[in-house]
Amino acid sequence: MPVIECDVAAAREKLAAAGADVRAGNDDHERWRAELRDATAVAYDGKVVIQGANPTDVEAVLREQGGHAYVYFDGASRGNPGPAAAGWVIVTSNGIAAEGGETIGRATNNQAEYEALIRGLRAARDYGFDSVEVKGDSELIVKQVTGAWNTNDPELREHRVTVRELLTEFDDWELDHVPREINERADELANEALDDA
Repeated sequence: MPVIECDVAAAREKLAAAGADVRAGNDDHERWRAELRDATAVAYDGKVVIQGANPTDVEAVLREQGGHAYVYFDGASRGNPGPAAAGWVIVTSNGIAAEGGETIGRATNNQAEYEALIRGLRAARDYGFDSVEVKGDSELIVKQVTGAWNTNDPELREHRVTVRELLTEFDDWELDHVPREINERADELANEALDDA
């Protein structure tokens, strides 16, 4: 459960402006509670505790970010196509800013890789980072997105368009192919999501 130390009155205003449903706390210790998509924020004196399936929904609103981040992504498919998952990690000079891993239904490995990239970019955008260096161990995805290789599969072409649109939301971006061992945490998150499914 992420905990953000902050001015809880200002946090309440930010969440309300983002469309969260804000209401009174459940007991004398809770200042207020807010629901935003798949996350719940609970305010106490000087801090907000975030719960729920997708805490990044609230973290992105409350954390002051900007600046530069590294985004690592990896997809996993068991059966190709088969049960699939996406994992992503956002890293700054202060360490891991956010990470996620979740199942995405039935997909090929390449579809899962694209889904992981899309989810990582959306999280980086929602956190307000200005520039990103994106790293993945799928040479196919990197080469297709950068335009070095054609994208013949219609579904992958749609994913490529989505990725390119997301990249335009950053002032500057870079996309690089890296060895699997450098992408280890994103790989772990994708596989843990499959193991827990």
